[in-house]
Amino acid sequence: MKPSKLRRRQWWHDDQGSYTLETVICVAVLIPFLGLLAAYGLAGTFDSSVENAANSAARAASQAIDADTAQARGRAAAEAALRQDDRNCTSRSISINTADFSAPPGQAASVTATVTCTIPLAQLSVPGLPGSKTLTATATSAVDQYADRG
Repeated sequence: MKPSKLRRRQWWHDDQGSYTLETVICVAVLIPFLGLLAAYGLAGTFDSSVENAANSAARAASQAIDADTAQARGRAAAEAALRQDDRNCTSRSISINTADFSAPPGQAASVTATVTCTIPLAQLSVPGLPGSKTLTATATSAVDQYADRG
């Protein structure tokens, strides 16, 4: 075999530096993947916070004696739940449906609360990530059907 072919063959099978190259490539792929994984995890915690706020709002509103009080208590409960979980929504909407408060005592009634929270994706652990995500949760709670509803 000619010496030039022998040198090329040795160079091709030489592993020197390959571990470093593999590590650099793996890290370059792994870091963005871990960032996205963390973002999805945080989005899940934000989602559960919005659901918790909707549940709290519906529960608080259903214990009120009239529709106006139910609206106020529901909104206050949702705001408190989001504040307690330290969720900074860029825009938020809290809707309390108290239409069943007009039903006469003895008839089944319920209150429905809908909480919508928009969060910037950059808040989900990946700085500079453009865009936002809107999370919405709805909860319903029964009103005491034998209580006077004002």
